[in-house]
Amino acid sequence: MQFKLAFVSAALATLAAATPTLRNEPASSCTTGPVQCCNTVEPASSSAAAGLLGLLGIVVQDLTVAVGITCSPITVIGAGGSGCSAQAVCCEDNSHGTLISIGCVPVTL
Repeated sequence: MQFKLAFVSAALATLAAATPTLRNEPASSCTTGPVQCCNTVEPASSSAAAGLLGLLGIVVQDLTVAVGITCSPITVIGAGGSGCSAQAVCCEDNSHGTLISIGCVPVTL
């Protein structure tokens, strides 16, 4: 029992150390398409993201990659506020409709 606890603790510490720190980028630096407004942004290894990725048959190589869930493009930036009441992100792969975007980095509007 103690071995299992030590193993799980070591695995979680390794995962935490391997998780990249997300940095905010200016919205103008998003070259992959429109800036997205996502309800949540989680690592691909999270239960919510992994479940959606599995249902859609999407395989990601890096389980620490940020995945935006329930995203929509922000069409007007700076008009009367940020235009996004959730998480504004720039994502590498927006080709899966509005349900999920892959490789997201938070942006500053």
